[in-house]
Amino acid sequence: MSERFATGANLTHESAKAALSAGFAQISAGATAVDCAALTQFDSSALAVLIAWQRAARERGTSLAVLNLPPALASLARAYGVDTLLHERH
Repeated sequence: MSERFATGANLTHESAKAALSAGFAQISAGATAVDCAALTQFDSSALAVLIAWQRAARERGTSLAVLNLPPALASLARAYGVDTLLHERH
């Protein structure tokens, strides 16, 4: 069973630095999935954080699955052309 952690409800410019650090700690501890189901407030910073977490997982020799990405954030990822980087799973 994969270890997963959650984003929380808010992932905006104001919370990105703290979220980034918390996610890095989870990934270092072996997490292989992030659940975005609770995410209701976000901006483009959320995409940057998700991509940075995936990069950190790759550097550990694993991958990080993005679960339950909100449709509006998926649409934003497509608009920025980074949707293929997220490897979202339902």
